[in-house]
Amino acid sequence: MRVLIVDDEPIARQVMREYLEDLAGVEIAGEAGTGREAVALVERTRPDVVLLDLQMPEMDGFSVARSLGGRSVPVIIYVTAFQQHALEAFETGAVDYLLKPVREERLAEALERARTRLAGLASEVPKIVGRMGDQVRLFDPSDVVAFQADGEVVFILTAQGRYFATGSLRALEERLAGGPFRRVHRKTLINRDHIRTVSPLSSKRWLLKMSNGLEVVVSKRLAGLVRDETKG
Repeated sequence: MRVLIVDDEPIARQVMREYLEDLAGVEIAGEAGTGREAVALVERTRPDVVLLDLQMPEMDGFSVARSLGGRSVPVIIYVTAFQQHALEAFETGAVDYLLKPVREERLAEALERARTRLAGLASEVPKIVGRMGDQVRLFDPSDVVAFQADGEVVFILTAQGRYFATGSLRALEERLAGGPFRRVHRKTLINRDHIRTVSPLSSKRWLLKMSNGLEVVVSKRLAGLVRDETKG
């Protein structure tokens, strides 16, 4: 897998180069310090993956990615110090979004995602952007147990932990319509594929137990509907 490094900071390029040199099956296709130089290098070297900084003079990372449309487009992994562009990055087709300072294990994880994309194994279902501390993560919907709202904040609940979502519960529900997600409460959207048991609490209330230990109380009617869909 041939990787092009694009960053206007020489030290950042050096760190990435040293990380990549330690990874098996990775070849460095070249380095670029500006967006315009990156476009020219993509044309000349045809890398499989571009590690693309967002904030650069003259031509930012998004502009570079847009300029590659219509060509043999490499897989894009954005590398930036700014969290706020993650949703836009994934919506433009990036395979991952790394926050500086980049940890070596996160880079290796991102490159595995790129390898999967290159192999044609990546699903076309929409991805979910989550944030924990200074790390931005990309989830397949199948990995999400539930979404829960707390005021204006929405959390993504997975087997690995709880992450901040980048959109509202309503927006997530609309985006994931047609899949296994069901609204069981005004503040809770569950993935019915992660339901493990459905048990009665009373004549009107039932308890759903999810794969990560989450317990959700729902009406008898809704519990029956979800149970039937799960069986189907």
